Amino acid sequence: MIVSCNSKTKDDNSNLVFKYNEHKNIGSLDPAFSKDLADIWATHQLFNGLVQMDDQLNVKPCIAKNWTITDSAKTYTFILRKDVYFHKHQLFGKDSIRATTASDFEYSFNRLLDKSIASPGSWVLKKVDNFSTVNDSTFQIKLKQPFPAFLGLLTMKYCSVVPKEIVEHYGNDFRSNPIGTGPFKFKRWEENLKLVFRRNNHYFETDAEGQQLPYLEAIAITFLPDKQSEFLQFAQGNIDFVSGLDGSYKDEILTAEGKLRAAYSNDIKMIRGPYLNTEYLAFFMESEVKTIQSLKLRKAINIGFDRTKMMTYLRNGIGIPANGGFIPKGLPGFDTTIGFSYQPELAKQLVAEYKAETGNQNPEITLTTTSNYLSFCEFIQRELQKTGLLVNVDVIPPSSLKDAKANGQLDFFRASWIADYPDAENYLSLYYSHNFAPNGPNYTHFKNELFDQMYEAAYLETDPELRAQLYTKMDSLIMDSAPIVPLFYDEVVRFTRKNVNGLGINATNLLELKSVNKTKNLNL
Repeated sequence: MIVSCNSKTKDDNSNLVFKYNEHKNIGSLDPAFSKDLADIWATHQLFNGLVQMDDQLNVKPCIAKNWTITDSAKTYTFILRKDVYFHKHQLFGKDSIRATTASDFEYSFNRLLDKSIASPGSWVLKKVDNFSTVNDSTFQIKLKQPFPAFLGLLTMKYCSVVPKEIVEHYGNDFRSNPIGTGPFKFKRWEENLKLVFRRNNHYFETDAEGQQLPYLEAIAITFLPDKQSEFLQFAQGNIDFVSGLDGSYKDEILTAEGKLRAAYSNDIKMIRGPYLNTEYLAFFMESEVKTIQSLKLRKAINIGFDRTKMMTYLRNGIGIPANGGFIPKGLPGFDTTIGFSYQPELAKQLVAEYKAETGNQNPEITLTTTSNYLSFCEFIQRELQKTGLLVNVDVIPPSSLKDAKANGQLDFFRASWIADYPDAENYLSLYYSHNFAPNGPNYTHFKNELFDQMYEAAYLETDPELRAQLYTKMDSLIMDSAPIVPLFYDEVVRFTRKNVNGLGINATNLLELKSVNKTKNLNL
């Protein structure tokens, strides 16, 4: 009877452990360094901020139960909950836990700005004039100027609250000894092998019925380095979840139309939705190469290949062909009518006109990419060859591409932009003339005075509808000059075992596990 009881307990507990693989590895569990998605997924389970975002990208209360915005939208006053505790640690003294206060946020934000820490998230507070503790449960932030997207910015993991005494005790080793307020607490990390979180029994959030979150007992993360091995573990039932579509298994699990194959439909669920990620090709507008300088050729490239065909053959229909502007589907300001459609005959005509005007009968252009996107670039290369334009494809490592595009060393290159926060201003910042790379994200060095005026006006516009209209006009101005070739707006694709419930989907691809549970004793 004792053996039977123990076996049952072990089986029950295994059904309350959520297992996933992180093939990119994790660099740090310190939220001040949560730059990559792998780190963000992990730290999101351990830490909270003033506010949080739901799956519809609405900003909701978190540690701040409510807030007011005054002083012409420049002063934010947050009222904090009093029932939020840091995870247990002996440094907290007798009770081993401590309630969070406004001074913890003041410390955490000052830490972000501390140049000796060198947090990649310091830019989040760029528009902040000052912040202060009013009292234990009131925290106030004052901006230099109105910024409508500010609350969305505060949902980023960089803005999580951390305890001063723990951070100062561990120093740089806080990355592997994290103490937060999140639904799960740190248990064990064998780097490159396994990471384990356990349920936080003192977590402050509840579900709609008043039941305390989270439901799971633990999260276990493995670090298999390649997506093919990850998918094999998933297919065998050893992990519960796979995110994204990799070339190594896309045809194995999906039809060309993006449907689950029959062999997997009994055991696996697929969920998909818009992802705030625009994949595109970019021209360096200050290039001295004549083919780059030609608006006709830039437009010919935009209309010279079939984006729908490309998505069907290369992505099994996952992703939305980018016939609009740079702003992706899912954000206010997106407009499908302002971009380019497939017009092969007009593309040929534009190339022919360029040849006649310049006398160059063999125009060519070099497109620089990484190996992951070679198939897309070769598809475009073949299609554009039919228009009379020769495209050479140059493949370099991701780190080299990143450095070269930042320093204006590439004339034509592949790029992508994933939203840092859910506001189209984040995308349009790539075309503001004061943001020229390497000091900002304007990699194309696009410059337009009217665009700059609208961009600055959008900061002062507090009406969401009017701001969205401004965003669309700005996006339209970009497309008129064609400094980019939008390829597709990505989609989040998630595969889970059928016994996993409550795993949602959102356009920032955030992994939210506090409301996830697993059905026990399901025969797979």
